Amino acid sequence: MEFEVVIGLEVHAQLNTKTKIFCSCPTSFGDEPNTNVCEVCLGLPGALPVLNKEVVKKAIALGTAIHATINQKSIFNRKNYFYPDLPKGYQTSQFEIPIVEAGEIYIDFEDGTTKRIGVTRAHLEEDAGKNIHHGNVSHVDLNRAGTPLLEIVSEPDMRSSEEAILYLKKLHAILRYLDISDANMQEGSFRCDANVSIRPKGETKLYTRAEIKNLNSFKFIQKAIEYEVERQSNAWEDGVYEREVVQETRLYDTEKNETRSMRGKEDSAEYRYFPDPDLLPVLIPDDMLAECIQIPELPDQKRDRFLKEYGIKEYDANVITSSVEMAQFYETMISEGAGAKNAVTWLTVELLARLSHGMTLITSPVDAVKLASIVKRIEDGTISGKAAKEVLDYLMENCASVDEAIEKLGLKQVSDDGAILAIIDAIISANADKVAEYRGGKDKLFGFFVGQTMKESKGAANPSKVNELLKSRLDA
Repeated sequence: MEFEVVIGLEVHAQLNTKTKIFCSCPTSFGDEPNTNVCEVCLGLPGALPVLNKEVVKKAIALGTAIHATINQKSIFNRKNYFYPDLPKGYQTSQFEIPIVEAGEIYIDFEDGTTKRIGVTRAHLEEDAGKNIHHGNVSHVDLNRAGTPLLEIVSEPDMRSSEEAILYLKKLHAILRYLDISDANMQEGSFRCDANVSIRPKGETKLYTRAEIKNLNSFKFIQKAIEYEVERQSNAWEDGVYEREVVQETRLYDTEKNETRSMRGKEDSAEYRYFPDPDLLPVLIPDDMLAECIQIPELPDQKRDRFLKEYGIKEYDANVITSSVEMAQFYETMISEGAGAKNAVTWLTVELLARLSHGMTLITSPVDAVKLASIVKRIEDGTISGKAAKEVLDYLMENCASVDEAIEKLGLKQVSDDGAILAIIDAIISANADKVAEYRGGKDKLFGFFVGQTMKESKGAANPSKVNELLKSRLDA
């Protein structure tokens, strides 16, 4: 039987405010456990939460970016559930009226086609703390408790793990372009729950879904979805679907590449939501809304501008704009005078290939100004493309300017006509027989003369000059 995959994603994005959502405790990552806590995030009796205004502004920015409805009145609810790492025993979240509803994100395929993925809602809530397990002993770090979260819930519109990853990468890029979250997956500030189900091809009914919890790597999200699809498909084929595929929360084991049952999945009624009596409804005035909907250029807009202004290929424009850091790096290269198409190659092919051991564009020893300088030295004929790779390798390991590296490595091209002609004339004199063959119609010998000239110049001769001057001499 042929099955259709149905995937919906819930993304938890930590917002990059300096303080928590309902108190003034800092949100800094990696501090000593249980040092960034107060009466509010510890849930002590009598402590009253106060909503962080910046959290609301950042939620409005996302809603604007995904063409969603911004609810100027929304409310916070108490979600009652046992959280060992949230001392109150409930989570303050939004349920009936979220701040953002009915948005959309378009994903881009390599063949140039696009697909709309609906976004049901994006609501504000507080993060829980973190459980740290050492053998049979568990510790709780409450520094993260109360960190502002934006939970972004998609429609079940994705039909493959590929589409899920494209959606997540686009959402990740939007958050970074808006600068509302650092979206650091390793630190857990961008994590995903995947709801996966299957159905016979052609049916529209939604079957039982399994939720795979707390995924924070694009690679593992894809693997977890693919495993779960295979598990459910096999259960259907084996006639045990109704027994083995139940509504539940599952965890993904990265070492065994399998999902396993964690707990039964609660419905909303089981959380016993009710409006939080300690928090007033969130009312967004018109002037605040007008201010917050002014957002920066987003990935799709930047891609379209790059295509129009720089004349680069659509694939290259998609790659460059896939992250805000790369787009900024590229535009700095252009502003420094590097040619648009050469800048693409030296950024996406040469520099990225040399980043290793956790190095990023931000931490790269060769910044945008230096890389632009290398490109300009190629374009003005100072060095060849091959020599430029040596310069880049040198600068990845040594602190120097581009011109200093060129001089130290002795890679400056000879572009003087007289010097190159002297080498060419000597080679022609020493190879009279091959000259005769070339002039007799054996055009392939031209490559021989180019090679000999470059060899004699120790690779320093400007290749375009060599070709030009050789042709004039041999065709004379």
